[in-house]
Amino acid sequence: MNWLTKVKIFGESIKKVFKKRPTKEDIKNSEWTSCCKGPILKKELEENMWVCNSCNKHHRIGSKERFDIFFGKNAYEILDTPLPTEDPLNWNDTKSYKDRLKEARKKTDQNCGVMIARGNIKGIEIIAGAINFDFIGGSIGAAEGEAIIYGVQKAIDNQSPYVFFPCGGGQRMFESPIALANMTRTTLAINELKKNNLPYIVCFTDPTAGGITASFAMLGDIHFAEPGCMIAFAGKRVIQATVKEELSSDFQTAEFVEKHGFVDKVVHRKDLNDQISLILSILLKKNSEVKSELINETSEIIEPFTKTAS
Repeated sequence: MNWLTKVKIFGESIKKVFKKRPTKEDIKNSEWTSCCKGPILKKELEENMWVCNSCNKHHRIGSKERFDIFFGKNAYEILDTPLPTEDPLNWNDTKSYKDRLKEARKKTDQNCGVMIARGNIKGIEIIAGAINFDFIGGSIGAAEGEAIIYGVQKAIDNQSPYVFFPCGGGQRMFESPIALANMTRTTLAINELKKNNLPYIVCFTDPTAGGITASFAMLGDIHFAEPGCMIAFAGKRVIQATVKEELSSDFQTAEFVEKHGFVDKVVHRKDLNDQISLILSILLKKNSEVKSELINETSEIIEPFTKTAS
């Protein structure tokens, strides 16, 4: 008889213990997750805004957690967004699309992957949107497109700035051309926001790729990004195979994208609230002190050049 079968652990053979692997449900319900140094309590991560103290990794969070950090816990109102007909194509592969939607809704407690909220930061009313990666990979379908557009309309109606936290792999192929059409629809909606002279600020979170990057996510007046997050269109391996060159290890990270001009600033999660409120106070011309400071800073920068010119 095999020794793995003979030796017992808590009354069961080692072989049986090894065969028992944790399910997705076990992992989700566990008090632990993993990071750079191995297991870490989820409670400890949550207390630090889901950022690792050791390696500064910004862990993925849901839409409600995002709003809790941005506005303050329960200091915002979740807005009901339109829900179009689900599964218009009657999609089936290994399982039906309707079943996938049911699972995603149960997992995230959201009707779709995008959530829109209204809140207040330092006297500025803001309409904010966030994508939950746990909802079918943060992909954009008809319902998500409607939610993004609804957020734009609310911002226009209230004359409020629109702040968006994108993530996800692109358009949802279970909806095929209907999903792809939302690249155009969301782009047109953001253009309407800009026609109304309302600020649109985007903060990239991990990962943002595909049709999300190629539409509403890259149209911000200001682009922030969380440290280390992936920002891309096509994947790194696809690009590497196309250009036939070795790409740098930091390729498509927030820091790399910032260095090449597509992101204005990489900002730690704890500082986003202050950074965004500062930018909005400037754009909305609500803070005279900030304006005077900027004028002074600008004059100090310009002065050496004016002297040279004279």
